[in-house]
Amino acid sequence: MKTIFETSIPGRPGVWPDEPHKRAQDMLPAELLRGKKPDLPELSELDVVRHFTALSRLNFGVDTHFYPLGSCTMKYNPKHLEHVAALPGFTDLHPLAAQLKGAGQYTQGALEVMYELERLLCEITGMAAYTLHPMAGAHGELTGAMIIAAYHKKQGNQKTKVICPDSAHGTNPSSAAIAGFDVVNIESRDGIIDPAALAEVLDDETAALMMTCPNTLGLFEDHLQEIVAMLREKDALLYYDGANMNAIMGKLKVGDAGFDVVHLNLHKTFGTPHGAGGPGSGPVGVCEKLTPFLPISRVVKLEDGRYFLDYNHPDSIGYMAPFYGNFGVALKAYAYILRLGREGLIRVSEHAVLAANYLRKKLEHVLEIPFNRVCMHEFVASAVQQAEKGVRAVDIAKALLDKGHHAPTIYFPLIVKECLMVEPTETESRETLDLFVDDLVDILERADNYPEAVTGAPITMPVGRLDETKAARDMAVTWDLARELDEKQAQKPAPAADDA
Repeated sequence: MKTIFETSIPGRPGVWPDEPHKRAQDMLPAELLRGKKPDLPELSELDVVRHFTALSRLNFGVDTHFYPLGSCTMKYNPKHLEHVAALPGFTDLHPLAAQLKGAGQYTQGALEVMYELERLLCEITGMAAYTLHPMAGAHGELTGAMIIAAYHKKQGNQKTKVICPDSAHGTNPSSAAIAGFDVVNIESRDGIIDPAALAEVLDDETAALMMTCPNTLGLFEDHLQEIVAMLREKDALLYYDGANMNAIMGKLKVGDAGFDVVHLNLHKTFGTPHGAGGPGSGPVGVCEKLTPFLPISRVVKLEDGRYFLDYNHPDSIGYMAPFYGNFGVALKAYAYILRLGREGLIRVSEHAVLAANYLRKKLEHVLEIPFNRVCMHEFVASAVQQAEKGVRAVDIAKALLDKGHHAPTIYFPLIVKECLMVEPTETESRETLDLFVDDLVDILERADNYPEAVTGAPITMPVGRLDETKAARDMAVTWDLARELDEKQAQKPAPAADDA
């Protein structure tokens, strides 16, 4: 598809900008004024509309395609949340208004949203207090790890290491390491944490165990109570990676189960946009003894009903984000929770778990499922049988693009070879799930009989197989650079027959 600059026709502008205002010219220094008109493409309004509409059709997104991206909870984002976030009382606020003398009266609504959202998250998870500062899930992990470090330092504990199971998210060890801890990995058994393996590394130097529950295999940690008791004996904390909270809302309060720190992904569990539609948000909740270490500022409600930002917390880990985090995302999550209510949130998790198990049973006869038992909101399959015939998980994923579905997560978690990690979420209909099964079965049948038809996918997308390393390191983000790279590629001599 040509760029908008390449389709430009001189003399065919769709708009006629006014001449610069004389007063503006007089106010600006001469060196800041343009010497000539900007080099903008010239197209009719119709050409512009068709160009960008065609571009939008090249994208995959939750609004247009099924998105079973395991571990990411790519659910549909209700549009009424965008309406709430666009209310002028929120969008017209200056980020620093709450700090300006006399301006506090104009920020009471925003502060109330933050205060009430924190209370709702406490109720959902069983934690004592929350901060909305972290601006992503991994940022929330880092915040939690720093709180853990601050707690042990205050206690005078000599804690140097954090334990991460092999079923954890990859950002867990990274967050612990950035917070200054040594990371100790343990192997799972039968898909969940093995208490015996934990006992071998758990000692007085252990600061915390980072756990995802249900874990990245979609399995609930059956030994949770035993693990909590083991950690308590060593004054080690239990961290909850809330990326998979979509499976247990209303079913389990993780604070009541023994977790001390939890981060949530508002852009996963609570209906706000994900990825390029973001930004994200990773609020962190803590148990009572960890509340002094939460980031500042904290929203406090006074006896007269007013709200203000409290900075008087000497043990706080300090600032984790400017302007109190991504407020617009928190606002959408607040509206999402209020709209669904207690019963609605429970049904979200019930339907998410039902959809995952429905797909698991539908696919168990065509894909190997290493831990084929009742799962939570997602499950992991393996394409090892197909790989023996030359069709790998990445090939199946690419073929699904040709069918109009986004691919599942592949090659994660690392403990399953040729991994396909499927999470349908609660928002998809049975008809969509059945179509996905039919299309995947068709791909797998072709993998058995005509493997080259799968290994060559995708064939209907704007581009075929890319050199993903080169695409990441040598990005061409402007039209002229992209054309220059294309010309250089075209000038390269064709490979010799032996090289090919």
